[in-house]
Amino acid sequence: MLNDLLDAKVTVIASYMYRRGKRAEEVPLTDQPFKGEDGEFVWIGLSEPTEAEMQNIQKMFNLHRLAVEDALNGKQVPKVDVYGDQLFVVAKTAHLDGEKIAYGETCIFVGRDHLISVRHGSARSHSDLRQQLEQSPQLLEHGPDYVLHGIIDFIVDGYLPMVETIEDKVLEMEKHVLVSLLQPEQIRRIFRMRRQVIRFQRVLGPMGEVVGKLSHLEFPCVDNSAKPFFKDVHDHIRRVEGLVNGLREIMTSVFEASNLLEQQRQGTITRQLASWAAILAVPTAIAGIYGMNFQNMPELSSRYGYFVVLGTIMVLCSLLYLRFKKSGWL
Repeated sequence: MLNDLLDAKVTVIASYMYRRGKRAEEVPLTDQPFKGEDGEFVWIGLSEPTEAEMQNIQKMFNLHRLAVEDALNGKQVPKVDVYGDQLFVVAKTAHLDGEKIAYGETCIFVGRDHLISVRHGSARSHSDLRQQLEQSPQLLEHGPDYVLHGIIDFIVDGYLPMVETIEDKVLEMEKHVLVSLLQPEQIRRIFRMRRQVIRFQRVLGPMGEVVGKLSHLEFPCVDNSAKPFFKDVHDHIRRVEGLVNGLREIMTSVFEASNLLEQQRQGTITRQLASWAAILAVPTAIAGIYGMNFQNMPELSSRYGYFVVLGTIMVLCSLLYLRFKKSGWL
């Protein structure tokens, strides 16, 4: 029955029974209640399931109706809810789509004899994670709470490469600022990336709260022996938060450095214009005086008056040029 479902529609990725930490057999998905024995649990992975499939899963494992509705919604914030002796966890996945951070959602139902993960919009499959966990049966023997830790840790570990990729792009722009000024499109790009980082911070906060609760509070299906694993995941989230905060500061410094260099360039141009304006004011003033057509003016009747005035203009302009050059204005 499971193979038929996989062939018809790839929503049921895997459905296996684990006995004493080792994969035993496939578990067919029916609408009949599931009864597991001690030392056994079922791990079912779903991707974009239909409502009918979730209804069968609900009947099979007696899932709470509100949790099933949230899992079908696919637009929940990270959270952890308790429904009787079962746990419902929502975690946010994130991956880069070009320079945009795309988000997905993984909803996890946890019971004493089952763990069901429902993925929406996630770019990373849990197949590699399942193989990795199956290589450590002594840990997988702990039960669904260890698998829950593995899934959340897998999601959080996906954050770090994404943040490092964005950081590399921002650092490249920082190097560019030191060589030449940022163009308008590059400035818009910084603001777009900054908005993406701010939105990602809003996801990290609730994710940190979820993992913090799992590592400190008492929940059904989560043994005390599993809490150190969740504390380790919480440390990973804090590390990512530190990188994101540093990334925001780098973006701010890149923009501020670009503004300072632009102001410096404008100040240099202003000083140059002011220097040349002062130099040109000398011939303009002298020529203006001699252009007033008064009859009694110095050197009007002199044979060499024209050359004396030109020489005076050249000397004054040269002195001003040397003075501005020495002060660094030219």
